[in-house]
Amino acid sequence: MKKVGILVGREQSFPESLIQRINERGAGEVTAEYVKLGGIRYDDPPRYDLIIDRISHEIPFYRAFLKRAALEGAIIINNPFWWSADDKFFNYSLATKLGVAIPKTVLLPQKDYIQGVTSESLRNLEFPLDWQAIVDYTGMPAIIKPFDGGGWKNVSRVNSLEELWHVYDQTGTLCMTLQEFVEFDQFVRCYCIGQEEVMIMPYDPRKPYLSGEQYLHNPNYLTPELAARVTNDVHTLCRALGYDINTVEFAIKEGVPYAIDFMNPAPDAELISVGEFYHNWVTDAVVRLVFKRLAEPRANATRYRWDALLNPDAAKEESAPETALAAVASAAEQAARTIVPEPVREIGADIAAGVGALMSDAASAVSGIVEAVSQPKEETKPPRNATSTKRTAPAKKPAVSRKKKPETEL
Repeated sequence: MKKVGILVGREQSFPESLIQRINERGAGEVTAEYVKLGGIRYDDPPRYDLIIDRISHEIPFYRAFLKRAALEGAIIINNPFWWSADDKFFNYSLATKLGVAIPKTVLLPQKDYIQGVTSESLRNLEFPLDWQAIVDYTGMPAIIKPFDGGGWKNVSRVNSLEELWHVYDQTGTLCMTLQEFVEFDQFVRCYCIGQEEVMIMPYDPRKPYLSGEQYLHNPNYLTPELAARVTNDVHTLCRALGYDINTVEFAIKEGVPYAIDFMNPAPDAELISVGEFYHNWVTDAVVRLVFKRLAEPRANATRYRWDALLNPDAAKEESAPETALAAVASAAEQAARTIVPEPVREIGADIAAGVGALMSDAASAVSGIVEAVSQPKEETKPPRNATSTKRTAPAKKPAVSRKKKPETEL
């Protein structure tokens, strides 16, 4: 008998649906339950064959347990080693290498630092920061958000340099990015399960959470050409990053889908939030993924190296070349499972390059830092204490903020 564990936060309907459907399909041969944890010994024997992680990004104890379970051979969805190492700014830089459209984005130094960091520790920082060159590059309005955050926490739209300074001064020790705001014509949020199955969801980020107006079930929302490009971009990003459960958000302007967020390895799937259709789709897709992963052959010998832990698929291919052939074959299956909206109007759009070529690019991709391209204006001054090392009180909610998504999302 194989055992599946579900590690969750405040979710209710999604984990319950997963457990019920896994147990029904498993018929006693595969069982699912909520993970229960106390003190974890360093030499604990394996408890689960597969664990679905929905909350360890917020609970360090859970993350440490998952790494230990992976070391003992458990399949973890999503990979806790890569998730720990990943951040959204790296993802934006990687996406540009892969040919995916990204809004102009700048990584900002932190406003404040933890106790013990002094001015001597910050001698590599430019001071004062050339704020005018930064906003000349991104344009206004722009979005300021954490470089590794989620759930739309600490995300604000700023319309001027003065508003940017006001919000930045409240960010404390958070490392932030400033990103060009895309005045979108359409907006979609796309589930991707198992790096194969894709669901394109029309989505309105301006609507409040749980209003029933965020997610729309409209198969005719995108043209076939645009849907094909979005689907290809989703595959490209999720396969390069290695996430088996993820969502990718696109702000679409003049037929061009700009990927604005694609580090969501615990995306919202609650019935009350996404609606019955999308809830059932993602639940069934994850159940299929669970049984597929459990059925896959496991490598006889575990390689205790960071590169193998960060990218176990590559390690398996190295020890068992036939696995690579199976991965190529499985890519053909996605066409029958991917839901592609039917046309409502013709919009010309270039289809992104083939997955094979993109994955080749991903293997050699490196992150880059975006350079400011405009000269600073002499009359512009940085905010007071822009690179202060003094600790401050917890940041208050920004005066100009966007609605939050559920905190089960990354």
